[in-house]
Amino acid sequence: MQEWLRMSEKDIIDYSAPAPLTEESILGELCALGIERGDTIIVHSSLSSLGWVAGGAGALILALERAVTPKGTLVMPAHSGDLSDPAQWENPSVPEVWWPTIRESLPAYDRRRTPTRAVGVVPELFRTWPGVLRSGHPELSFSAWGARKRRVVRDPRPGTGFGDALGDRSPLGALYELSAQALLLGVGYENCTCLHLAEYWARWEGKKKERRGAPVMLRGGRAWVEFEDIEYHSEDFPAIGKAFEASLGARIGAVGKAEARLVDIRGLVDFAVFWMEKNRR
Repeated sequence: MQEWLRMSEKDIIDYSAPAPLTEESILGELCALGIERGDTIIVHSSLSSLGWVAGGAGALILALERAVTPKGTLVMPAHSGDLSDPAQWENPSVPEVWWPTIRESLPAYDRRRTPTRAVGVVPELFRTWPGVLRSGHPELSFSAWGARKRRVVRDPRPGTGFGDALGDRSPLGALYELSAQALLLGVGYENCTCLHLAEYWARWEGKKKERRGAPVMLRGGRAWVEFEDIEYHSEDFPAIGKAFEASLGARIGAVGKAEARLVDIRGLVDFAVFWMEKNRR
């Protein structure tokens, strides 16, 4: 675990000396990293890793908007992992006798109201940001702002349920089509969701599907729906990222105290498909 994950705000202030980060300073470093007007970028971030920011998550979002401008597009994960089948919950799990009650009582997914879970303070604020749209998957949604937000925030094809949550017809598929980039701010490839797109395309011996479930609103009211999707794995994402950088490289720099990476999604996903087929069992 990185040391900053255990820091108090006072620790972060001391860590940030001699000066705090500001919207302007962050903007300058984002541009130095290579972000340009009109870019389409999915952002994965740890705010605390940057150091103490005047204005917090809001200042970071404003800097990101100014970097890409309204001609560009910002995307962030808006996942709500607790709107899922409790039978699959880990860290922590819940008693099996609770499962029926949870399935019957979990509030249905609502694009505007359902909070994110375990994706950080920046995506949680971003989903409520003016002009942001959110996709319709109950567990694995994304939020988008900017010129291409409607193309990115696309919902499951009618009749297919909620399978392919991170595949071709998902926001990740749209980002691949748009030749977007992934910005990793103080986080590693383990947080890079676009690598899940490669899991749909790659073939390996142990690949399989699983049954999933979530509470949604249908015309008849709240309902628990079940659907089939692939079984996700991210344990090897850091190894894939390391191999990708050794082979094709990435733009690496600093934003505040954090190490930042700007990565071409097409190149990374194509490389990951090859890597998974060679190394996964």
